[in-house]
Amino acid sequence: MSIKSLLGRYGFLFIIAGFILFFASFNPVFLQGGNLMNIVAGSAILLIVALGMTLIVATGGIDLSVGIALDFGAAFAVVAMKEYGINWYGAALIGIGGGSIVGLLNAFLTVGLNISPFLATLGTFFIGSSVQRIFTNGGGPISYRGMPQEFRDLAVGEVYGIPTEIVIAGVICLIYFIVLERSIIGRRIHAIGMQRSAAIVAGLKVNKYLIWSFVAASMTVAVGGLIAAANIRMFTPLSGFSYLLDAIAAVFIGAALHPRGRPNVLGTLVAVLFLGIVTNGLNLMGLNFNVKGAMSGIILVSALALAVAQSKQR
Repeated sequence: MSIKSLLGRYGFLFIIAGFILFFASFNPVFLQGGNLMNIVAGSAILLIVALGMTLIVATGGIDLSVGIALDFGAAFAVVAMKEYGINWYGAALIGIGGGSIVGLLNAFLTVGLNISPFLATLGTFFIGSSVQRIFTNGGGPISYRGMPQEFRDLAVGEVYGIPTEIVIAGVICLIYFIVLERSIIGRRIHAIGMQRSAAIVAGLKVNKYLIWSFVAASMTVAVGGLIAAANIRMFTPLSGFSYLLDAIAAVFIGAALHPRGRPNVLGTLVAVLFLGIVTNGLNLMGLNFNVKGAMSGIILVSALALAVAQSKQR
């Protein structure tokens, strides 16, 4: 196989390896097992959010309201436990149900009112942001120091020595892989995303799949909200917005890595880990906050450009 073919197939993986060596040369701690585990654990919530985004992009849409679904998941669960004394697993289900509200609203706007996903989910973002500010009297956090340990273990516990958040993200990733990559449902979703008019002519119930996708994605992202709330024992309004841009970047980098250029679970996973490596490595370098932000942006844009170039090469 020629060098050109190798770069076309595995160029992005070479870049990841290069960054690993680069960061390790600055700080040997980077390659220590504890730090590598921190990278994976720190990427868990972003992976969950990015998987939800992958599902929506696979249908040919976009979801700018994933941060609201994450916030609702955290808020509903924390309030259920703190104000109503609901047990931890009941609160977790309520949190996931709170996230589903975001998906249902997006489905109503896109399918029911035929608004483009970009504008519909942008509208949901503004509505959800305002609701959070109103409910918290301007955006103050809702702390719950008496949170049950079982709920806290979603973020700080372990399953056979593996952090629980990694286990949760891994299970969700496996489910998404089976559904999107190995089932007839996934093939139909990709068909809708690639050519909706042809899918309609073929007899697919497009609206049903779009509704299901929006609701499933929001419920998935809400699980990330549960982990975030469990980690800091509070709900912080609008904290979910910080995951939006990275989730979008991960999905499109992952799509560019696919031979057919379509959103896919494994590509999203690789992209999320890449972002985790970059974030952790820059933190260990001890860069100024503003410099680190600029470097992250440059690396992200460069990675996306490389992934697209690699896709064209293939």
